[in-house]
Amino acid sequence: MAHAIAAYLHYLAIFLLFALLTLEHQLFKRPLTFERARSLFRIDIAFGLVAAMVLATGVSRVFWFGKGIDYYLHNSVFHAKVGLFLLIALLSIYPTLTFLGWRNRIKAGEAPEVGERTVRAVTWVIRIELLGLLIIPLLATLMARGFGVFVR
Repeated sequence: MAHAIAAYLHYLAIFLLFALLTLEHQLFKRPLTFERARSLFRIDIAFGLVAAMVLATGVSRVFWFGKGIDYYLHNSVFHAKVGLFLLIALLSIYPTLTFLGWRNRIKAGEAPEVGERTVRAVTWVIRIELLGLLIIPLLATLMARGFGVFVR
């Protein structure tokens, strides 16, 4: 039963991560209102927390509730999946820093001023993150079916 619960929590966290990133994509446009800026700020904090949950549940599956650490360490598709997750995490730094830069304006009840160039850049980063999040389940499916196992 613990294996099923660990898998469920991992999948749930992944779905939440995708939903939060989709919300960011939908809300981040000009002109930026105070309400949308505050929502984006809060959603991005939730995104970071849920990403940590994805990582924690994934690690627990590797060490305790999955196919065994040896299987994962010797699977190139698993390495690609983790690498893609880390790339998404690195990409998410740019939108997060953008939203954190609004903190003082939001505390003052004001909408932050955001240039068109920043909107385009953040939007494209979020789109790339979403694409990466769409590829990860494909890699997980391939991995679960034995693809990527190193020949020993």
